[in-house]
Amino acid sequence: NKEEGYKLVLLTKEKKLKKQLQRKKVKEITLDMANNMELAARMSFPEAILTTDHFHVIKLAMEAMQHVRVKLRWEELDKENNAIKLAKESGKKYIPILHHNEDTSKQLLARSRYIVAKRRDEWTPNQTERAEILFKTYPVLLKAYNHVMQLRGIYKNTAKEKAKAEMIEWLDETKKIEIKEFRTVAYTIKTKIQTILNYFQNRSTNANAESFNAKIRLFR
Repeated sequence: NKEEGYKLVLLTKEKKLKKQLQRKKVKEITLDMANNMELAARMSFPEAILTTDHFHVIKLAMEAMQHVRVKLRWEELDKENNAIKLAKESGKKYIPILHHNEDTSKQLLARSRYIVAKRRDEWTPNQTERAEILFKTYPVLLKAYNHVMQLRGIYKNTAKEKAKAEMIEWLDETKKIEIKEFRTVAYTIKTKIQTILNYFQNRSTNANAESFNAKIRLFR
C-alpha cells in the first residue's frame, strides 16, 4: 500500500510537471484591462508576454468622451425644463432655441453619439455639419474628441519606442486639457503601460475571441 501510494504521488507530480511545461510554451496572451485576469494569466503562464488589447484602451477613452457628452446633455435638459417652467408661470408658450440645422441643444448632443465615435473622414455631409455646430457650441467636447483621436493615432505606430514616447506625451496632455473623466483613463494607462506597449511588438489582438464571445451572449 505504501509503495502504491508512493507511485501515485510520483504520477501526480509528473502530471503537474507536464502541465507546467505545457503552460510555459505559451508565448503571448492578449487580455482586457481587468486586474484579476492579468493576475491569473501571470500565475498560469509565467513565460508568456501579457498584451493589453488596444481595443480596450481606446474603448475606455471613448467612454470618457461619451460621459462628457451625456453630462452636457443632462445640463441642457435641466435648462430646458427650467425654461418650460418659467414660460408656464408667465403664461407664455415655450419655444425652444434651434441651431441652424434645426436641432435643439439636447437633440444635438443626443444625435452626436455615433458621430464622435468616428474619425472625421468617416462622417457624412450631414454629420460633418452637426459636428461643426456641436464643437462650436461645446468646446470641451472638441477637446475630448481630439484627445481620443490622438490616442487612436498612437496605435498606427509600428515601433514600440515611438509609441511609448507618444503615449507619455498623451498622458502629459491629459493634465493640460483638464477634463476630469480623462484623469481616470490616464491613471489606468499608467498602471498598465507595460502590457499596453507590448501590443506594439506583435500587434496581437483578441478581436476574434471577443467576436465569438459576443455571438455566444447573443445566442444565450
